[in-house]
Amino acid sequence: MHTISKSSIRCFSLALLVIFSLSIQSCVEPADKFFDTAILNTNTITDFATPILAKHINDETIEFPDIPSSKKNGDEAVKMVQNNILYMEKSLKDIKELSANSDDRKAIKEKAIALYEFVIPVYKNEYTNYAKLCDSKADQTKKDLLENAIDEKYAAKFEKMYTDLINTGKIFAKENNLNVDWQ
Repeated sequence: MHTISKSSIRCFSLALLVIFSLSIQSCVEPADKFFDTAILNTNTITDFATPILAKHINDETIEFPDIPSSKKNGDEAVKMVQNNILYMEKSLKDIKELSANSDDRKAIKEKAIALYEFVIPVYKNEYTNYAKLCDSKADQTKKDLLENAIDEKYAAKFEKMYTDLINTGKIFAKENNLNVDWQ
């Protein structure tokens, strides 16, 4: 009887180990989901520290006299920046929740987190200030000075971080047979 009991405990323990192992493996995202969350979501910030982003923010304030629906409330640019911040914070949260069970996933996750943690404070500070200038119809010279300061201070580092992440992502995509068009 004692032998049957030990044998049952061993079988039960082995079964638990197998179930636990499978449950851990099922927590790991498929490569395409990991890639989409950590790398493809960065498409929304590719215009960071560029005249293109400044133009998009400023364009939120444009009214057309012959189009009544274009009448602005005076806070559209700030709202746009705030919405971008909310999206980036959600993206950052999603990236932090990704499983990083291999060296390549760990590297991508770390680089993506670092990129968002670099960009978000600039949106909260400099780009929010830029948006306020746009909403208040400030002098273009003031807006240009701030836009240029953002570019000078952040563009080179962002480009380096972004390129590094994308290059790591290209290797990951190739190794995992993900069909990605890099154009």
